[in-house]
Amino acid sequence: MGARRNGRILAMQALYAWEVSGSEVDELCAFGWLDEAQARKYDESTRDFARFLVAGILENIETVDESIRKHLEHWDFKRISRVDLAVLRLGVYSLLFQPDIPASVSIDEAIEIAKEYSGDESYRFINGVLDGVRKHGR
Repeated sequence: MGARRNGRILAMQALYAWEVSGSEVDELCAFGWLDEAQARKYDESTRDFARFLVAGILENIETVDESIRKHLEHWDFKRISRVDLAVLRLGVYSLLFQPDIPASVSIDEAIEIAKEYSGDESYRFINGVLDGVRKHGR
């Protein structure tokens, strides 16, 4: 698995931790919640990429969440699982604020992370929301 995919996974986990605990960005980006075996899995460039993503997402959380809300069909924002929300925030941030990354890559990465870390059908829901953001923007 590539360093960027690992960075996205680490960022998704940090976003989940933020949603659960409300921790500050500095605390999240220290990755102190990783156990020793997990911490060894991520090199410094992977951690740096994850820090970049987490800081960017949380700095723009209102815009990111509003974009998610606008593209939900027959679903309440509060009902989104915390894992799915973390993956959606990661994908939406990439679509809106990382124009150097092709939209198809951002969506595919989110789908693959959802398949690995979320429920069986979550990737379809995430794909639908992210495709709406890709087509219609914020």
